[in-house]
Amino acid sequence: MTEHRACAASDVEGGSVIRVDLPLADGTEAPVAIVRTDDGRYFAIDDTCSHGAVSLSEGEVVGHEIECWGHGVRFDLATGVPASPPATTPIRTYPTRIDGGDVLVDVGASANLTKEDA
Repeated sequence: MTEHRACAASDVEGGSVIRVDLPLADGTEAPVAIVRTDDGRYFAIDDTCSHGAVSLSEGEVVGHEIECWGHGVRFDLATGVPASPPATTPIRTYPTRIDGGDVLVDVGASANLTKEDA
């Protein structure tokens, strides 16, 4: 497990999203969107839409989905699966937990591993 502190839980208001860059094992950084739903759940997902080079942290949180501002595709925050075309490839989601007042994310693991990722 390679958890990293992404932000303070209070940095993300209900129904909103922020972008953070978290370190990977190879020394690079991953752009990650930290999402807090209106019901208070936290999610961490790739910040880049799988359909195009669009930052999802600039999108809108709708229930337990995030809507890409580029083409209106919504991705499920828990699974990363797109709800409709033009996106057909899921985005990565990451294990996330709250510890004290911090949001911790494990970018070394994926919550939605596919056979290709394993």
